[in-house]
Amino acid sequence: MKLKIEQSQTEFYTPVAGLYFVGHALNKKTALSKSLRKIKKRHRITHIDLIRAYCGQLAQGKSDFDNVDNNRDNDWFRLAMGIKQMPSASRLRQRFNEDAAQLIPFIEDSLTDVLVNLQVPVTPLPKKLDKKQHIPLDIDVFPMDNSNTKKEGVEYTYKKFFGYAPIAAYFGCEGWCLGCELRPGSQHSQNDFIGFLQAVLHRSRRLTRAPILVRLDSGHDAEESRREIAGFKGVNHIIKLNPRKYHTKEHWLPIFEEKQVKWEESRPGKSYATLSTVYETNYGNQRLIIRIIKRTTDTVGQRFLTPDYELEGWWTTLSEADYSDDQIINLYEDHATSEQFHSELKTDMDLERLPSGKFDTNDLVMCLGALVYNILRYMGQSCLLGPDAPVRHKAKRRRLKTVIQELIYLAARLLKKGHQYRLRFGRYCPGFRSFHQLISQHASNSRRLD
Repeated sequence: MKLKIEQSQTEFYTPVAGLYFVGHALNKKTALSKSLRKIKKRHRITHIDLIRAYCGQLAQGKSDFDNVDNNRDNDWFRLAMGIKQMPSASRLRQRFNEDAAQLIPFIEDSLTDVLVNLQVPVTPLPKKLDKKQHIPLDIDVFPMDNSNTKKEGVEYTYKKFFGYAPIAAYFGCEGWCLGCELRPGSQHSQNDFIGFLQAVLHRSRRLTRAPILVRLDSGHDAEESRREIAGFKGVNHIIKLNPRKYHTKEHWLPIFEEKQVKWEESRPGKSYATLSTVYETNYGNQRLIIRIIKRTTDTVGQRFLTPDYELEGWWTTLSEADYSDDQIINLYEDHATSEQFHSELKTDMDLERLPSGKFDTNDLVMCLGALVYNILRYMGQSCLLGPDAPVRHKAKRRRLKTVIQELIYLAARLLKKGHQYRLRFGRYCPGFRSFHQLISQHASNSRRLD
């Protein structure tokens, strides 16, 4: 079939109609439009217009500042995001470099504001996993590869490459992001952790009064962490043990033999035994679960000359009367789900290699990424799981990449009749019903395009 290729000089089409809701959530569901006025404006473009422009890029999975220049003459991008004056890429980079440290606290406050105002669901752990159905709060450090760059803070990470080691907190089974703080690559997990933990716990209480279960890996196995969590009412924890000189297999094996702990076989040549001990402290009882794994053969049946022992452990405030040792271990294993959230934040939003050479600017970019992450997550949870959603396999949660593909990249025609704009979708647009439902629920008659 032969086609004639031409470009209209009057009609306007957009491939990213879904940005309308991102702009609505940013402008109507956060207080940024007012709060950023507290920061002195050095140039004509307001701080909120800078945030709008960059968040519009992140919602499309683009993090480079140069992408902003592609939308400088795009009427739909400006209208959807509510931008009064569109910045250039160089101006955006310059202003972020100048004001990043002042902007970050306001962006961090907006992480919870957008969740509260959107009335997001906060799902507890399933009853078969946790009979008391705590709300999980998973906090973890994850490495970001920025090798072969000279950016501030790029250092050798525990994954043996040069980059950053940010820390993030995810709340509920949906994985709402309550904090994302950039850190130098070589910084230990526990350094400056308590302040981050306090901020995240206070934010979580704005969303729910239900019991919370904080899950941390062995990098946060410290008395100050356990003491801080104990100071919050209705908050329990499971922290992976960091085996130090007091917790070795040589120390615990005689104790297991003395107490005649039963060994259970998980496969031929591999067995394990578990022992639980309660320690009384001035900030509450701390239960330590120790598991020793004994291997006499490898996975293919090759026998070892001597048995190989491996020790694992977990600190928790969950009582032995309510939770068995195996249930605690299963609850901690579910903590691995947070790795998926890291992946979405880094990969789906193009934040693996950060765009600036300035550390504070990249920290601001990560905060904005967390804000847009929450908006996209809400769009996916509310629109892509129902019967009107585009055909997809069944799931409890949609990746951000799926949200961007199905709800952000919607092709539409922008029409203006009188003083009113209309957005017209194609006849066979698979995401129209889901997007229309989202707009009708939150943005109908509440925000004009002008």
